[in-house]
Amino acid sequence: MLSIWDCSSSCTISTTQRRPPRCCLWTSAQPSTPLAQPSAGSAGDRYVVMDCGGGTVDLTVHQIRLPEGHLKELYKASGGPYGSIGVDYEFEKLLCMIFGQDFIDQFKIKRPAAWVDLMIAFESRKRAATPERTNPLNINLPFSFIDYYKKFRGHSVDHALRKSNVDFVKWSSQGMLRMSPDAMNTLFKPTIDHIIQHLTELFDKPEVSDIKFLFLVGGFAESALLQQAVQNMLQSRCRIIIPHDVGLTILKGAVLFGLDPSVIKVRRSPLTYGVGVLNRFVEGKHPPEKLLIKDGTRWCTDVFDTFIAADQSVALGEMVKRSYTPAKPSQQIIVIHVYCSEKERVGFISEPGVRKCGTLRLDVSGTESSAPRREIQTLMQFGDTEIRAIAIDVSTGRTVKASIDFLSH
Repeated sequence: MLSIWDCSSSCTISTTQRRPPRCCLWTSAQPSTPLAQPSAGSAGDRYVVMDCGGGTVDLTVHQIRLPEGHLKELYKASGGPYGSIGVDYEFEKLLCMIFGQDFIDQFKIKRPAAWVDLMIAFESRKRAATPERTNPLNINLPFSFIDYYKKFRGHSVDHALRKSNVDFVKWSSQGMLRMSPDAMNTLFKPTIDHIIQHLTELFDKPEVSDIKFLFLVGGFAESALLQQAVQNMLQSRCRIIIPHDVGLTILKGAVLFGLDPSVIKVRRSPLTYGVGVLNRFVEGKHPPEKLLIKDGTRWCTDVFDTFIAADQSVALGEMVKRSYTPAKPSQQIIVIHVYCSEKERVGFISEPGVRKCGTLRLDVSGTESSAPRREIQTLMQFGDTEIRAIAIDVSTGRTVKASIDFLSH
């Protein structure tokens, strides 16, 4: 039974926080109306970076702090699985509707290279979709798709299209699916609706007010359909800026951030982090089922000791100090579990929504002392893209070795 938590001399916990592309502040917008040309950022300006990639859409909210040009995170990074791959899923669902789920599943297994060719052909047409387009989009079907379908069903692809209830996709005698612009827009709609809903909820937050710019970046940001949806949602609430080479903007920002990691001075924690500890049991405060009596002492188990709360503002290099005592003075190895939750206030590690996110293994051998009470003092450094910690055995003044595992959780 442990009543401690601690980290060690050079222990690092990656929090995988989303990083805004810093170069967006100085990149000129594309000359496409009605997108505005940005002016130089001034002190106090607030902006949102909307990183639209293939798998996810990530949003961060910052404020410019001059004269150094440092940034303050105003709201914790957010987003979801609303990337352009969602449009691919909708296209696959359309194929299943026309040709059957069983055929598509078998085709992907039996003809994987042809399936990749089909999705590449769709990708090129997907990029050509615009709100103003009136002519159909043609998608080449691989010959192996046409041949395998005939063997699988006993009739042609043309027959399947004529018998299906999908009237906005036609068959071309040149071996292509001819899709109307409205059909392509329909494939985009579920993904874009998710993005707009999340963006609307973000702008309704009290912390996200007086936004001057929204930087639309990432590969999916090149989509004219997504651009129009964002413009219609925001209207005149802020200026939308799409930098040149939106797909490279994130990479450029990562390089600039690597050159100066201190550019973001204040961050918001996306989760509540802490550990499970034993506290003295208090009647009326702690639930009876958490009571543990050991050596005549009444303890409350599973208490969540919070290091940092969700959405808490944390300055770069800010330290959190804790002191813990091993269950036994002679203890050599200590294994401690780190927990996290989306809730700001957590009482016990057994509460719904609390999950184990990492494991610390402390090697305190070689730091033995004759002191009756062995104290491990821990300093946790927050505010960066990683959480760093140092642990010291107070009685000996020595640091303790530690290893940390977040990949298994």
